[in-house]
Amino acid sequence: MAVRNSLFSTITNVFQQHGAVTIDTPVFEMRDILSGKYGEDSKLIYDLADQGGEDCSLRYDLTVPFARYLAMQGKKDAQQMKRYQIAKVYRRDQPIMTKGRLREFYQCDFDIAGTYDPMIPDAEVLKILCETLDAVDIKFSIKLNHRKILDGIFEVSGVPTDKIRSISSAVDKLDKLSWQDVKKEMTVEKGLDEITADRIGTYVQGLKGLDTTHLLEFLENDTAFMKNESASQGLVDIKLLLEFLDIFNIKDRVKLDLSLARGLDYYTGIIYEAIQTESEGVGSIAAGGRYDDLVGMFSGTNKNGKPKTIPCVGVSVGIERVFSILMARQNTEKIKSNATQVYIISVGDGLLKERMGLANELWKAGIKASFMHKNKPKLEKQWAACEKDQIPLAVILGKDELENSKVRIKDMRMKDGNQGGGFIIDRKDMIQELKSKIDLL
Repeated sequence: MAVRNSLFSTITNVFQQHGAVTIDTPVFEMRDILSGKYGEDSKLIYDLADQGGEDCSLRYDLTVPFARYLAMQGKKDAQQMKRYQIAKVYRRDQPIMTKGRLREFYQCDFDIAGTYDPMIPDAEVLKILCETLDAVDIKFSIKLNHRKILDGIFEVSGVPTDKIRSISSAVDKLDKLSWQDVKKEMTVEKGLDEITADRIGTYVQGLKGLDTTHLLEFLENDTAFMKNESASQGLVDIKLLLEFLDIFNIKDRVKLDLSLARGLDYYTGIIYEAIQTESEGVGSIAAGGRYDDLVGMFSGTNKNGKPKTIPCVGVSVGIERVFSILMARQNTEKIKSNATQVYIISVGDGLLKERMGLANELWKAGIKASFMHKNKPKLEKQWAACEKDQIPLAVILGKDELENSKVRIKDMRMKDGNQGGGFIIDRKDMIQELKSKIDLL
């Protein structure tokens, strides 16, 4: 938990730096709140057993509960909000521990809700994603796409409207399956004709080798593509977003990838996915996008009969996958599992009450201290406890020190014999001396 808690603290600092407030949402939601939001992944929702009340399910992610939360607050109260949440979600998946794939795991979400000028919040969310992964020292790249561009590709290719979401779900598997396997799913399993599938392939597979600049040029010169209103609007958004990302100095970390589909049904605009580049088999470590219509599914309609929605954009960091990468780097024997800064050791007689009194003094001063809960602990066991928990400083008490109002302080990180049993100082100077040493840790 020490590494995990350090991760949470680092990520929280990044989120708070951008002005976000935290909220909490229930672990379970009514089943109809979650249903129909996750495409083919809806089969991974944990449904709770019917006990004669309302049908409920464990939350699949933190985004849908957040949208429901916004709808409950009313548009005025939640019109503009930066929010973050670190909490557990649940999937009926096949766990693979080494890849950070679990049935119960933490997600770290940051979202911006409210009506703003185009692509400004989207750019900040991508900046936050980069800052977060940089802060935890993960090497990564970001795939970027737009739902309107993807839908435009499907429309230009001739995909029937009622098949667009299911075909999008198939394309989303291109990072795991070959094009031939994806094409087979589209044609054999989902009934798409081969000519249409091949047209899709020219975009999502055939253009993979192009960098973002050349890919944009190609699309702008594609007459059929640019005539599609959805596709051309998506392209306008992407170009504006890239201008903002350039200002934030992260444009070079993002690559337009037409095969990125993000299988969740609620995305309506920009979509992105961060891929780690140092460990095989882990893959995506963060993802997100714009979901302008999700809140409206829970908030009813206005006088004109239109949904009272709140546009939103966000990102979710898969903390378990980040954690698995960091743990693979570390020597677990060198991980400090607690925050104790000072260990109180007695020499000779147990001096239990004196150790307790000294601990109380350190606690009052805001110093994280501990001592062995034994009346007469053996000296070697106290040293061993200090070593085991990697406690950097020791305060040593003996009868001579007590009689002369002194203490010994020893830096436990120094393994040479120069400091011997530590150095003696006046008891009245102990707190100041310890704090000065702790500041240097």
